[in-house]
Amino acid sequence: MSAPLPGPLAPLAPLLGHYGYWAVGAVVLVEDFGVPAPGETILLAAGVYAGAGRLSIVAVAVIAFTAAVVGDNIGYLIGRSGGRAFVHRWGRYVFLTPKRFAAAEAFFGRHGGKIVTVARFIEGLRQANGIIAGTTGMRWRRFLAFNALGAALWVGLWATLAYLVGDHITAVYDEIRRYQLYVVAAFAALLAALVVRHLVRRRREP
Repeated sequence: MSAPLPGPLAPLAPLLGHYGYWAVGAVVLVEDFGVPAPGETILLAAGVYAGAGRLSIVAVAVIAFTAAVVGDNIGYLIGRSGGRAFVHRWGRYVFLTPKRFAAAEAFFGRHGGKIVTVARFIEGLRQANGIIAGTTGMRWRRFLAFNALGAALWVGLWATLAYLVGDHITAVYDEIRRYQLYVVAAFAALLAALVVRHLVRRRREP
């Protein structure tokens, strides 16, 4: 039986065909603590397989969700245990002074939940999400809750769409990603405004 994977998803057919659910879990897991891996792509591919009856969509969703949460928590532990020391030792070379890092910690403590949830849908931030949260000292229970929410939304969206639209997923995905750029730009503008406001308030404090 030929693999029902269109276009850019086709290279994942051997991996999914041979390892199945293990491939989904492993790729999503390692992507979420910083290793370059096609986590979102394999989730889409697994959803298409599920729609074709080759995998269970429930199992795909549960495995991807669990791997996403565990992977981000590994990243959180990496950031919590080694990130702070790294920043204090080398941060000055990229203009990240202790004062600026303290400001970032305070900002993340206030708005970290929103960032953790939305970052799941943004390439680059998805991989660094847990490490950043751990490095800036975000409380673990708070991180866990918002990380789980973001993972549930992320898995639910892409797995369901891939399952329902099948071979058309690449066209749908490209269209959503195109509009997602506007959402990301708006979010970045809002985030920048919040950072500026936070820094201005800190400067005004005696």
